Amino acid sequence: MTKWQSVVIQKTATIRAALAAINDARSAFAMVVGERNRLLGTLSDGDIRRALLAGATLESPVEPWMHREPVVASDTASVDDILRMMRGRGLHQVPIVDVENCVIGLKTIDDFLQVPKRDTPVVIMAGGLGTRLNELTRDNPKPMLPIGGQPMLEMILNRFVLQGFSDIWIAVNYRADVIESYFGDGTKYGAKIRYLKEQKRLGTAGAISLLPREIDTPVVVSNADVITSVDYAALVDTHKANGAAATMAVREQEFAIPFGVIVEAEGRLMRIEEKPVHRLVVNAGIYVLSPDAVRTVPADTYFDMPQLFEALIMQGKPVFCERLHGYWLDVGQRADYDAANAALSNSTRASANR
Repeated sequence: MTKWQSVVIQKTATIRAALAAINDARSAFAMVVGERNRLLGTLSDGDIRRALLAGATLESPVEPWMHREPVVASDTASVDDILRMMRGRGLHQVPIVDVENCVIGLKTIDDFLQVPKRDTPVVIMAGGLGTRLNELTRDNPKPMLPIGGQPMLEMILNRFVLQGFSDIWIAVNYRADVIESYFGDGTKYGAKIRYLKEQKRLGTAGAISLLPREIDTPVVVSNADVITSVDYAALVDTHKANGAAATMAVREQEFAIPFGVIVEAEGRLMRIEEKPVHRLVVNAGIYVLSPDAVRTVPADTYFDMPQLFEALIMQGKPVFCERLHGYWLDVGQRADYDAANAALSNSTRASANR
């Protein structure tokens, strides 16, 4: 049982049980839930004191005394958004809920202040040509394009470092000199940066074969054009818990068809679906690979990540996918690049207005 699960209590629980849960977990409050873990309220030490002063006993149920409108964070909120909320409201804990208000986690201020060091190596794939961005990448490698004045590769690197990852490998090819001269050995980031130098284009997975063969821990692999609020550490933990050979981060993508779609049978019109929206699960460009999966990548060969996953599946290896929540954008085309800059600009203005 995780810490947040230990402070989840039913509405029929007694004040004694709530107090014990709060005390054992050293928590600021207990989360009171109903069916399917739907959050009904929170109960703090202060709420319990007020209940006892009003005549309640330790055997009284918690429901009449709970705070019924607690501040919560959505499971789609980024780490930055949650931290900003906690600072703005002076909170030490915030329940995390899904779209149906069911509790799925708890963020505490300690989660931000005490980031454990991770020995998991990280590979950031930064060797692509970025041809779809046309003139923007004529003289500058795509990962070095600025978003809000900062190269997007630096944004990705900083997020890894903030989450405790410090063993960083950057796969380089096109204009490798620009990337290497900017990041150096990683000292200024509190990380150790090394480079996987592709002498020829090796695809979206081929550069992994350049890693030292003695690596004996899972490896996180990220495309250098994916801007996201993902919790990389949680992704690694899930990969390990599943005993996975490989884990692919995925997300739900909506595709709207701007026409009325006709459903017909042998020429007979059955119905019209007006501007339907289709939802598909797509590859998010972030992976966790076991050492065996890393060694499956052939040396000096053009090899894409889907080929690796297909090979592992054919070998009968346990391959999983993990859905991401929160912000995610693949900066593949000019419109995506403009959208990323606009999103960062809007976020900055919103923060300034709080």
